[in-house]
Amino acid sequence: MASVAVTCAAMPMASHADTSDKKIALSNNYAGNSWRQAMLTSWEKVTSEAVKAGIVAAADPFTTAENQATEQAAQIQNMILQGYDAIVLNAASPTALNGAVKEACDAGIIVVSFDGIVTEPCAWRIAVDFKEMGRGQVEYLSKRMPDGGNLLEIRGLAGVFVDDEISAGIHEGVKQFPQFKIAGSVHGDWAQDVAQRAVAGILPSLPEIAAVVTQGGDGYGAAQAFEAAGRPTPVIIMGNREDELQWWKKQKDASGYETMSVSIAPGVSTLAFWVAQQILDGKDVKKDLVVPFLSISQDTLEENLATTQKGGVANVEYSLEDAQAVIAAAQ
Repeated sequence: MASVAVTCAAMPMASHADTSDKKIALSNNYAGNSWRQAMLTSWEKVTSEAVKAGIVAAADPFTTAENQATEQAAQIQNMILQGYDAIVLNAASPTALNGAVKEACDAGIIVVSFDGIVTEPCAWRIAVDFKEMGRGQVEYLSKRMPDGGNLLEIRGLAGVFVDDEISAGIHEGVKQFPQFKIAGSVHGDWAQDVAQRAVAGILPSLPEIAAVVTQGGDGYGAAQAFEAAGRPTPVIIMGNREDELQWWKKQKDASGYETMSVSIAPGVSTLAFWVAQQILDGKDVKKDLVVPFLSISQDTLEENLATTQKGGVANVEYSLEDAQAVIAAAQ
């Protein structure tokens, strides 16, 4: 799937009268990696156009200093007091924010969670099938190496819904393809420097590793750790970050190195914005919406790399029409 940037220049204005005075806030729990930075950039780009066009009155982003549910709960309570009409939420925990989310709902505020979703029934949820994202990695490896081998699993941020789901999918994949065995597991926090240190720390205790299964932001760090340890480079599943794609391209050109890359597009924040706007506009929207993940293959590497910003992530940004299509598909 190619990376596509969709802008809101051609959006019809007629149907927005009901939300022109509405204020939407983004509550984000973490900004410490390139995916989160790209997510915030996409939000700013798309929502600033929507504010300029008079579709909504405000779309303010807020990020907590620490990835702590208590701090994010306090942030949501502040948003209630500040009179926001909708809160778009990337949550530190699927359950620990439910009390604050319920307070917002009780105050008449629309809450749309995405990526890190919440389980509180009054909120909306936008997610990819993260479990399938993990399982699919092992299925891909089963085709590449039918005899299997040892896997190193790099997880994301501990305690976050996304980390739990992708990891569960990877373990499901290993059950389905028992020729693979998880020989070790570390948390890379979806950041290449953290992943590099974590992998470097566990490598001396590991047998030969056939492949590394990942969650995004960790592939390049893993490659660096294997190289520094003087160990053969395994097949490392990538997570659509520009540094990972550059490294993959270099290896592909030099030796035909082959892998795949998969992640949720950071621009899912813009889909969540439009979904919140549509709910505020009186549209009937199902509580659970699913978006496809963004996969890059050996054949589409170059075209995705060409449209990915240096230090960024392969991305898709969503328009109002895209959101309307996702909403309609769920009905």
